Amino acid sequence: MAFRIFFILMVCFFVPENSLAQAFPNKPVRIVIPFSPGGSADAQARILGQKLGELWGQPVVIESKPGAGTTIGAALAAGSAPDGYTLYLAGASLLISGNLYKNLSYDPVKSFAPVSMLASSPYVLAVHPAVKATTVRELIDLAKAKPKAISYGSAGNGSGSHLAGELFRTLTGVELLHVPYKGKAPALVALAGGEIDILFADVAVLPLLQSGKLRALAETGLRRSPLLPAMPLAAESGVPGYEMINWGAILAPAATPRPIVNQLNTAINDVVQNADVRQRFNAQGFEPMGSTPEALGELLASEAVKYAKLIKESGMKID
Repeated sequence: MAFRIFFILMVCFFVPENSLAQAFPNKPVRIVIPFSPGGSADAQARILGQKLGELWGQPVVIESKPGAGTTIGAALAAGSAPDGYTLYLAGASLLISGNLYKNLSYDPVKSFAPVSMLASSPYVLAVHPAVKATTVRELIDLAKAKPKAISYGSAGNGSGSHLAGELFRTLTGVELLHVPYKGKAPALVALAGGEIDILFADVAVLPLLQSGKLRALAETGLRRSPLLPAMPLAAESGVPGYEMINWGAILAPAATPRPIVNQLNTAINDVVQNADVRQRFNAQGFEPMGSTPEALGELLASEAVKYAKLIKESGMKID
C-alpha cells in the first residue's frame, strides 16, 4: 500500500512538467522587444516569429515596448508568467541599463532564463554628410577642436549605441553631446535628417550608406565582419582597443521549466539554420547564430562584468 501511494505521488510530481513540454505551445506566443517598430530588433523578431509560427502551428506575436533605456520591455518580460509563452529579445542594453537605472523591478541576469543566441553584428560609425570628416581621425580632430559641438544619437539611455558613443568618447578624450531617442529607428531617422551629427548604428543603416545619404567611417568589431569586408575597424583607425558588438538573444522569464527552455532552444536553433532565415538576416546585416542555454548564460555573465567596468570608467549617466 505504501509503495502504491509513493508511486502515485511520483507520477503526480513528474507528469505535469513533461505534459507541459509535450503540449507546448498550444496558444499564441509573444516576443517582447524593447525598441520601437522599424529597427533591426523588430526585423529579427518578425523573421524569427514567422518561422516559429510555421513550425509550431501557433501565432507568434511581436510586442514592442520601447522606452526608459529598454527597462520597460525588460520589466514586462521578466514579470510575465514563466511558462514559455512570453519571450524577450535582449541585447546589450539589458545589461547596460542594469548598471544605470536604480530600483529596477528585475535583475538583468537573474530574472531571465537564457534560451539561445540569435544574431550578432558590429555597429557602424555613421555620420551625416554635413560633418566635415571622412575618417575616424578627422572626426576626432574635429571634435577636439570644438568640444560638444558634435552630437551623437543613441537608441535611448542605456542602449548599446549609447555605450558605444561613451566608449568612443572615453578612449579618444573628445567631448560629444549625447542625444537619446526612443529606439534605433528614430535615431537613424534623426541622423538622416541632420538633427544629429553621428550615430553608432546597427547595420540597418546600410541602405542609407549605399544611397549616399549617410557616410560610414568605421565598424566597431575587433575583426572585419564578413558582411562589411571593406569597412575599416575603429580599432585600426585611430581608436586602439575599441570594440562594441551588437548582439541579440532570446530569453524567457526565470523559473521557466527546463523542458520548455530546451524545446524553445531546439526550435530557435532549427530556425537560424534555415537557409531563408540566414539570407534574410544577412540582408539585415546580421550573422544568424544559435547557442545552448548554458553558452548564452556564460555570455550574459561575462558581458555584464564588461559593461559595468566600461560604464564606471566612462562616467556614463542617464541624460
